[in-house]
This record gives sequence, C-alpha cells and structure tokens, in this order.
Amino acid sequence: MFAGKSWWITGASSGIGAALAAALAERGAHLVLSGRNVDALNDVANQSGAETLVLPFEATDFARMPELTETAWSWAAARGGRIDGLVNNAGISQRSLAAETVFAVYQKIIDVDLLAPIALTQALLPRMIGAGGGNIVGISSVAGIVGAPLRSAYSAAKHGLIGYHDSLRAETAHLGIEVLVVAPGSVRTNVSRNALDAAARTRGVSDDAIEVGMDPQIAASRIVDAIAGHQRELILAEGGEAEMARLRRANPDALFDLMASLVAGGYAARMGATES
Repeated sequence: MFAGKSWWITGASSGIGAALAAALAERGAHLVLSGRNVDALNDVANQSGAETLVLPFEATDFARMPELTETAWSWAAARGGRIDGLVNNAGISQRSLAAETVFAVYQKIIDVDLLAPIALTQALLPRMIGAGGGNIVGISSVAGIVGAPLRSAYSAAKHGLIGYHDSLRAETAHLGIEVLVVAPGSVRTNVSRNALDAAARTRGVSDDAIEVGMDPQIAASRIVDAIAGHQRELILAEGGEAEMARLRRANPDALFDLMASLVAGGYAARMGATES
C-alpha cells in the first residue's frame, strides 16, 4: 500500500510528523516533507533514506497552496506517480484560561491548526479525485473531542478539523478518497513547550503528562497501521485521556463535571496558566 507511493506530511520537522516520515519510509514510500524549519526537514529527509522532496512553507501562506500543490504533484509525477496521501499534521497548542487570553491567540491557532490544513487539502483534493482517489489523514487531538481546560482555542480548531475531515469523508468516499482522523492524547513532542500563553507568547516549558506520554514512533506505527487497515478514526490515547474521549460520546454530563472539577481543584494554577 505504501511502497512506491508519495506521501505529503506537514509539520514534518519533529514529533509525530518526523516519526511518520520514518515509518512511511520504512514501508517504501516517497516523501514530501513540509514545515518551516528547513534544516530540521533536511535532517528528517536524510535520516529517512527515502526519495524525498523538502518543501518548506509557512502554514498560513494560503495563497501559495496551489503553487505548492503543483510542485509536489509534479515531483511525484516525475517518479511515475502522484500524491497518494496527505497528512495534515502541522499545528500549535495553547495553555491559558479563556478569560485571560488575547484574541490574537485564537486567530493564530485557528489559522494554523484549522484553516491551513483546509487550504492545503482544498488545493490538493481535485487532483486526488481526478487521479482516482487517495488517502487524507487529519491529525486532530483528544482536545478535538473533549473541550479541554486551558485549550479553548486549540480545542476549537481541533474540533473543527474533525468536522471538516468527517464531512470530506462523507462527500468523497465514493470517489476513492479514504479519510482517517487521528486524535492523539499525550505524545512526547514539543507541543506543550511550543504552546501559546494568554499573551500569545511561546510558553517554553513542557507538561509532565507530555514528558511521560506515548513515544512518537509508537504513535506513528499505530497511525500507519490504521491507514493500512482502512480505519476512519483512531483515538491515539491511553488511560484517562482515552476515557475522556469515550465519556464525551457515552456520558457527556459526566465529562463536563469532570472537567469543571479539574479546574475548580486548581488545575490552571498548577499548569502556570493564571496571570501573575
């Protein structure tokens, strides 16, 4: 399913994106790697051993999406193929109370986490349909299922990402497009270190839960297995995070009470998310 196929990964310079690049390369895929950090993308490309196009861009440069799509598609075509899979992985998180958060945080996170993957997918989708189908993977979050404290912007964007990909699946399944939505919990990445605080500054510290979270290589392996197994949703979480996702659908009132009690018990202060 992957050998000789071209897969485009955004947010490929680190974390889940870099681990997915390695996992897909092991299965014989060609790679298009995108992100902002060119040096890191080159490192991922070199380590993968795959045929690779490093295609850096700013996620919110929406006007460039048709040009970037043409570049990626032409590169794949020169190798006798097309873009067979797209992984919408790039994103930025948040750690701040809504009442203290400047609006710029909402603008930036929704632009990067929701509008950017929509813009890229919309540019690529007609070509994939015209070529007979393909795979689209949206990396959301457990926070895209659960309204998580300190993540109101992030949850809004990641909920939207699930809604967009679910609608896309319904509209394109008969056209050969397979859509997988992945909702990770805590994975050992820089997501919380790079998160925005209430003033739109980079937080600079990691959460304890992230530090002991799932290994990105394990996460990537499970995602690739889900793609191969034609899954449509993967809750990539364990323990309490998996239970929260389950409760949101099985017993939402219990989840709402749990989230409220978490904040009432001092969660924000423990996370350093209140104003000084």
